[in-house]
Amino acid sequence: MVATYVLPHQSVHVMSIRSAKASVLAASLSFGVLWGAAVAGAADEAKKYYSQAMQQASQGKYEAAAESLRKAIEIRPKFPEAYHLLGIVYANGQRRLPDAADAFKKAIELNPSFAEAFYNLGLVYQAQGKPGEAEQELKKALTIHPKYEEALFALAQLYERQHVYGNAVTVYAQLLALRPDHQEALYALGYLHESQGKSQEARDLLTRLVKLRPDHADAYYLLGTMAEKASNLAEAEQAYKKAVVARPDFVDAHYNLGFILKSKGELEPAAQEFRTTVKLKPDYAEAYMNLGVVYALQHKFSEAEQAYEESIRLRPMMAEAYYNLGVFYEFHMRDTTRALVTYKKYLELGGEDERVQRIVREVKQ
Repeated sequence: MVATYVLPHQSVHVMSIRSAKASVLAASLSFGVLWGAAVAGAADEAKKYYSQAMQQASQGKYEAAAESLRKAIEIRPKFPEAYHLLGIVYANGQRRLPDAADAFKKAIELNPSFAEAFYNLGLVYQAQGKPGEAEQELKKALTIHPKYEEALFALAQLYERQHVYGNAVTVYAQLLALRPDHQEALYALGYLHESQGKSQEARDLLTRLVKLRPDHADAYYLLGTMAEKASNLAEAEQAYKKAVVARPDFVDAHYNLGFILKSKGELEPAAQEFRTTVKLKPDYAEAYMNLGVVYALQHKFSEAEQAYEESIRLRPMMAEAYYNLGVFYEFHMRDTTRALVTYKKYLELGGEDERVQRIVREVKQ
């Protein structure tokens, strides 16, 4: 019954302008010492274009930012921070990933200890579908800066996407050892533990997460599915309720909550949850089928028949819908002819209910 939830992944983005600014400002403090008076004027001019590019990029003026950075580099060719920011502009602003990769590589060539450039190059490779290269660059960033939280998280996500779950668990754990309140890592590691059958470990992590962030709908949903699997329906119900409060348009949480309420005999609240489900997702055939069950139990026969028919319209090959419609015709409408036609369709689609098989077999005889 429980709808599968796919761990949701964040979009791959290179470092924000704000983050890049912090590292570049730190580097700029040494300009006067490194360059000397003879090139101070050129350095100031290059920094002026660089600062201008920072402002332009933060305003979404990416073409202008790229042009300012090219001028800065023309004045000062060995300006790794300018190449790094140019890579960010190419990647985030213009989706020119090959050019972004080249810019990050140049920044690294000029400054082999530029951890952020390795990190962003890794993200570009990941976006290009080059997981091996991405892994190498992220590891280089971590060799330079072992406590680089963003790089640890990106590497863990990369392993997870590649289904290298053991490595993903290890890296998420490393990140949480550095920062125990990292919400994304808490959820991701909880999800992985749950998928591997380590329910207690998953529950502990997710409980920590909802204490830190009481409106984390996905964490409540996952806690609900785990409680439901453990047949703890009261706990599951509360978790799903918190999930839909945190995110009112959470389709699967409404559906699962409706299913639990139906099993408890709370028919009208269950019907409301299924109605909300199909309002949010009009092609949710299973929700229509369960809504039909609830309406039939409420003796709302016209509404029940409509809900069953809608579920079949949406999924003509769903055997369970024909079974439920057949039961509806047989027991609620006392229409054995229509029940028999529907049961036959159910069996044609692979249904194996022994009672239905016997009914159809007896009619044939």
